[in-house]
Order: sequence, then structure tokens, then C-alpha cells
Amino acid sequence: MDLSPERRAAVVRELCDALSGAYPGARVEPRGSLAAGTADPYSDIDLLWDVPDERFAGCLAEVGDVLGRVRPVSAVRVDPDYRLCDRRRLLFVHFADLPLFWRLDLDVRARSVAGDETYGSDAVAAPGDDWSAAASALANAVAAIKAVRRGRDGDARGLLERGFARVDALDALDAPDAPGAPGAGAAVSGHWRTDVTRLASAAARAEPAQADHAARVTALARALLGP
Repeated sequence: MDLSPERRAAVVRELCDALSGAYPGARVEPRGSLAAGTADPYSDIDLLWDVPDERFAGCLAEVGDVLGRVRPVSAVRVDPDYRLCDRRRLLFVHFADLPLFWRLDLDVRARSVAGDETYGSDAVAAPGDDWSAAASALANAVAAIKAVRRGRDGDARGLLERGFARVDALDALDAPDAPGAPGAGAAVSGHWRTDVTRLASAAARAEPAQADHAARVTALARALLGP
């Protein structure tokens, strides 16, 4: 698995070029760890897409096509916290040919509020048809793999517990064949590959449409986490 900074930098350039060139006046800038220069191989790709107000709705409608011209898009989800916001959206984009760690978190803002970091924070959360509890659980699983690789076992445990809760599977690791299975009622064993694999399986059972994504998560756990 190629997680090199050079590869990700090339991907970021491609995405920035596509988004900035999609509409006259559109601007793109890195956010988060990319902007701060603190990104590691497991960091998300965080970008701000600043678009003219009159283009805001059109940009949201066509973002999948814009990004798909760069990389095959496997999923786009809208953060429920900003779904009803009039001039801001936060999109989570997965690409079929990129490592799961490199999800694009795309903050789309109309030009008039582009500099307002708090705009929309008081909006009412409204999950749409694209929002999936199982997909959210799988995002927790990927984040848990990141945490383990970064040496943050406590964070990994919390992420997995929340992931199991999302798909009502807090007892998923109580099966007798789970290596080091915890006591009744516990969800996470600390055997990370087993924990992540069982969360992925629980998510796929909860929503069969997420089976392919769950398989990618399982493969990632087997590749990067110890037995």
C-alpha cells in the first residue's frame, strides 16, 4: 500500500485543480493537518471549496461528477449537521482507487461566508437518504486503525465502541471464538484486527449495501494490524 507523501501530494493537486477549475471564481485551499504541515500517512484530505454564492447549489449538485473526472468516486455523504445550511455543506468523499485513510472531507462554502468558521454550526442536524449508520460505523473502524497505527490505543477503543453502538452491536465481541474476548457487555477486546473485523462484519449485516466497503475495511485491518 503506497501511503507516500508524494503520492498524496499528487492526489491533492489533482483534486484542487479539478475543483478550482470547475467554475469561474472557485477557489480551493487545504485545511487541517495538510495546511498545518502536520499530516502523517493516515491523515484525511481536508479541503475548503470556496465558490461564488450564485454557484453554490450547482456546485453541490455536480461535485460528484467534478471529482469523478479525477478519480472514481465510490461514495459521497453529507454531514447531517450542515445538510440544511443555506450556504455551507461538509461532504465526505471516498475514492475507489485510493487508500481508505485518504477520505476527502470537503467543506463547501458560498463566498459570502467562506471566512466564517462557525457559519452553520447552529443549524439543525438532518440526516439525508445518503446518511448511513453502517457507513458511519465503518468510518469509525478506519479511524480506529489510524489510532492504533499512531499508538493511540485509548482513542481506538472509543472509536470502536461508538462504531458498534451505531449498528446496535455492542455485544459483537462476546462470541466465544473471539481471541481474548471480553466479558459480557464489553464491545472491544483490544485485539485490534479482531475488533475491527467484527465491526466491519456487523456493519455489513446491518446494511448489506455496505458489504463492499466493509470488505475493504477488513482487508485494511488484516494488512496493517497484528493478529
